[in-house]
Amino acid sequence: MSNPIAQSVRETLTGILPPLSMPFDDEGNLVKGALKAQVDFMIDSGVRAVVVGGSTGEGHTLSSSEFVDAMTEAYEATDGRVPFIAGLIVQSTREAIERVKALGDMKIAALQVTPVHYLFKPDLEATIEHFRAIWEATQVPILIYNVIPWNYLSADAMLAIMEAVPGVVGMKQSSGDLKSVSDLLLRAKPENLVLSGIDALLYPGFALGAHGAISALTCAVPGVTVNLYEAVQRGDHETAKDIHFKLNALWNSMRHDNLPACVKYVQSRQGLPLFQPRAPMERVTEEQKKQIDAALGPVLELTDIRAR
Repeated sequence: MSNPIAQSVRETLTGILPPLSMPFDDEGNLVKGALKAQVDFMIDSGVRAVVVGGSTGEGHTLSSSEFVDAMTEAYEATDGRVPFIAGLIVQSTREAIERVKALGDMKIAALQVTPVHYLFKPDLEATIEHFRAIWEATQVPILIYNVIPWNYLSADAMLAIMEAVPGVVGMKQSSGDLKSVSDLLLRAKPENLVLSGIDALLYPGFALGAHGAISALTCAVPGVTVNLYEAVQRGDHETAKDIHFKLNALWNSMRHDNLPACVKYVQSRQGLPLFQPRAPMERVTEEQKKQIDAALGPVLELTDIRAR
């Protein structure tokens, strides 16, 4: 029997779904009003939804009040133009539920939820109950955000969670594991959503049939990643491979340990203000800027490829 909740989400959340970066000033304060320009930039680039509170958005650093402030500002900025996904990077079932309920009557298309990630790892049954409790308390569809090394979920575990909890409708598969993307596409139900978060392998993920992506590059260069996704959808693999290798070079220039800072720098090279990461994350160094600039030029030449 098909899952109508999953089917509805599957029909809506495909394509490029960028996780917004978070605008912090030099002191690490959230800059009020700064998210609207980024939301407009994403929508103008052709994205299908926006995600707030993900890893690229340093969601793990937000206090409860900052979480509400950022979600409210971004939600209002979308103004119904694209679906809105709320990210939860928290350590307990209770906190996850409290954060969603604090958002009031926002029309949230889905929650992107990590497994808990501190020292103590729950077993599969406890993990299923974690996702079940969030779904039952919020009634918002859930995407598993599979990225935590300490609590990395196998394809079997994610399929078991989706089977047990009807509100868990899909997943974002990260950590460079393209085989899990393939396994999930092979074994998941047709209505389940399989998204890639593997920046270096967006093209092969789309070619395998991944339904879209939530990743750092989709935030850094949204228009180019939209072009990549659309090229694969129309079967233009030569164009897709060209985009892929240019994105691969850009990805190689962006150090993982301060990746959100690198994303903000790339955004600033396209006209957005340059914001900083929240301490203790390192800012982009002058040497990093040189490396990123060298790889970014060929990528930005691809921005208008859809109009050719």
